Amino acid sequence: MAVLERNLSLSQRMTQELGRSIVCGEFNANESLPSEAVLCESFGVSRTAVREAVKMLSAKGLISSRQRQGIRILPEEEWNILDSDLLRWSLESNPSMRVLKEFLQMRIAIEPAAAALAAQNARPERLAAIREALERMDQAKSGSPEQALEADIDFHISILYASENRFFIRMRDFTRTALNVSIRHTNVIKSNPRGVVQDHSLVYDAIAAGDAELAKQRMFLLIDEALTFIEQELEKSVN
Repeated sequence: MAVLERNLSLSQRMTQELGRSIVCGEFNANESLPSEAVLCESFGVSRTAVREAVKMLSAKGLISSRQRQGIRILPEEEWNILDSDLLRWSLESNPSMRVLKEFLQMRIAIEPAAAALAAQNARPERLAAIREALERMDQAKSGSPEQALEADIDFHISILYASENRFFIRMRDFTRTALNVSIRHTNVIKSNPRGVVQDHSLVYDAIAAGDAELAKQRMFLLIDEALTFIEQELEKSVN
């Protein structure tokens, strides 16, 4: 029987476990999942919990449930990969370099523009939040890796908020989830905490100076370096 996470309702816990199993490829794509009765027995939950979990996973684009067709796994291109749960399940289970590369490609399309907007639009309190995250990064560079990671993530999220663009701000949960994994990889590869802080400082300085073009360029370089690290790791795995 599957071990369900605590501190969640039965339906939420089943959603987490079943969703993770689907994303990790424990079920064959485009095939039917076990019947409702089998899922009840496997997870030790009621039919109500199973049905609620099916609704949640359907909303994430993972499965389709119809009468006489059963519960089917949808093709991966139908999955809502911007959903933070889906991304977390994928990254926590087996964070492939390919997934990390695609995430960085998305970041490089969004964050330089967000940094430019932050340089143009940032209110004092937004700018203070970026600076505070940078200061925590600096304080943690020779201390707790977890504190450094949290501060690094907060730095990038604070820039999304400072852009004052509602669509960029809505990327916060997706970005936080993916950064939690990708930064662990790229910072270890770079292995230079002081250099990481300095690179982020350059982005902050440009935003604080109100130089949109420079902020955009420096954020691009920051992410492009991480993307290069991941591409090098991918080449090693092929050779």
